[in-house]
Amino acid sequence: MEAWIAEHLVPLFQNLFNSIGWPGVVIIMALESANIPIPSEITMPLAGWLLTPRAVFPWWEAALITGFLGALGCTIGSIASYALGYWGGRPLVVRYGRFILVTEEDVDRFDHWFQRWGDYVSFVSRILPIVRTFISFPAGVFKIHFVKFTVLTFIGSFIWCAALGLVGWALGDQWEQILGIMGPAKYPIVALILIGLVYYVWHHLTGPARKQAARRASASE
Repeated sequence: MEAWIAEHLVPLFQNLFNSIGWPGVVIIMALESANIPIPSEITMPLAGWLLTPRAVFPWWEAALITGFLGALGCTIGSIASYALGYWGGRPLVVRYGRFILVTEEDVDRFDHWFQRWGDYVSFVSRILPIVRTFISFPAGVFKIHFVKFTVLTFIGSFIWCAALGLVGWALGDQWEQILGIMGPAKYPIVALILIGLVYYVWHHLTGPARKQAARRASASE
């Protein structure tokens, strides 16, 4: 995977950043936050190296620039994804969810959960690999408070982008070392997602049988 990134994505991003500078960063981060899995672990360190070199920018200025413009792109993409979920997501989930074992009861349960914890999710998800790319759509589906969602998305994205940008600023042309660190860091998150999916499928496949057994037991009493 790292070899493919080095061969294809890195030259593409380098050419884009050298051609149009920060607008390229904003565009890529917007796409990344609009459900397109472009690794920000590539985008922001590369931007930190190319666009805020240590010879010109002190660390705090590099952090502010990379954090703000990266977060701007993230917020734009997140709003687009949120809007997609807000205006059309829930009817689609209710209508077609049964094909992925999502019932209307599940939708109501998720709705309650997002109403209670959505603000925290909006912030924390922005500093988690993988999750950050896809969280905005369900946030729109379950209509968490838009202003809070936008503000917390920007703040969380600022922290994430500034940290990655500083890595690029600090490592310079060795910025790709971060791939060796961030790559393994994704494994626990992937494992948790897979465990959650397995439990969800098992729970829904065995649920009818468990309910029927409970009804029989209740009738026999």
